[in-house]
Amino acid sequence: MKRAQIQLEEEVYELLRHRAFKEKKSIAGVIREIVKKDFSQSDYRQTFSVKDFAFIGVGRSKQGPLKPVSERHDEALGDICQTFGVRLNY
Repeated sequence: MKRAQIQLEEEVYELLRHRAFKEKKSIAGVIREIVKKDFSQSDYRQTFSVKDFAFIGVGRSKQGPLKPVSERHDEALGDICQTFGVRLNY
């Protein structure tokens, strides 16, 4: 179990406190039940299809003499650093 810290409005806190007292549970226990119930009712494990990623490839750039930059990114970074007089320590 993981610890989480939240802030509640006074009214919400009082409602939780009364419910916890009525059900003879801790406030944290009541919150866990509410959250678990909400997640089980909604489809939070959304599935994706290829259509959801239609934005991929819409941005094109001029890659210059080092294309494809996806394969030669270290050289491209080196050229940029040299152009601007930046030295990388790695």
